[in-house]
Amino acid sequence: MNINTPVQLNVQSLAHDFLKVAQVAAIAAYPWIGKSNKIQSDGAGTEAMRNQLNFINMSGKVVIGEGEMDEAPMLYIGEELGTGQGPHVDIAVDPVEGTNLMSKGQDNSLTVIAVAARGSLLHAPDMYMQKIAVGPKAKGFINIDASLTENMRSVAKGLGKDVKELTVMIQDRPRHDHLIKQVLDLGASVKLFSDGDVTAAIATAIDEMEADILVGIGGAPEGVISATALKCLGGDFQAKLVPQNKEEFDRCIHMGLSNPEKVLLIDDIVKSEDCFFVATGITDGLLLKGVRKKEDGTMLTHSFVSMGGRTQNYQFIEAYHK
Repeated sequence: MNINTPVQLNVQSLAHDFLKVAQVAAIAAYPWIGKSNKIQSDGAGTEAMRNQLNFINMSGKVVIGEGEMDEAPMLYIGEELGTGQGPHVDIAVDPVEGTNLMSKGQDNSLTVIAVAARGSLLHAPDMYMQKIAVGPKAKGFINIDASLTENMRSVAKGLGKDVKELTVMIQDRPRHDHLIKQVLDLGASVKLFSDGDVTAAIATAIDEMEADILVGIGGAPEGVISATALKCLGGDFQAKLVPQNKEEFDRCIHMGLSNPEKVLLIDDIVKSEDCFFVATGITDGLLLKGVRKKEDGTMLTHSFVSMGGRTQNYQFIEAYHK
């Protein structure tokens, strides 16, 4: 084999390596729960994540994340990680998804990572993104250019439900008041959340979590991560980047997005089936239990792993760390 030939991506093996990354980052963030210090908590999770990522035999590149090159210690867009040996992969990360929640000791904070074959994940700035997400049974029944009212009627048809039986996940922000009104006008249920829309997106694909649609405007990094998770779970996701000013618009152009405001389908955001998603709970939440410390110092973690390709499965993993 030519030494320049990219190494085949073994999703299952690499997902195991990244599971350890998420676990280590969550444990590092654990001491900062409820300490009202977002910077220190984010820094602790980021530093632990970076150190563990650099042990992995891969040539990894952060294609979207919350850090910029001049904002150390954040994992910045374009940062290269790993030993440089092994598969070439794109990485989208959030070492502490729900930093506000964690700093206040609240639920639903977790560490999240999405990985795919190099060149597969959307390369975009850290900015706002309009999103709509559903699980496998409603795949093909969403249209981000349509109103939420139209989407709800379509999704209800796909799910074989009355529209009044739907539950819609919406971040509790004034910018979403018009969406909440549309849900209530149809007699459906709203499930509001304060931060962390990755969990809310995944909820649409897991029956036990009793959510049918995620809709709203949130961070682009979380959007790419959510799209990867949903691709692995067989769900659907559509998005549009929402530049807030000319500088953000120009940055999109500079990063290769010729039309920054075009509709992005799930296969535009995650172009390969060779992908996976990993999350570890920091505080208790809708998806995962938080980190726990036993009397003997042993740390307990609860993680979620979902892989794309032919497998399309997910696992909940409880682990003990001495």
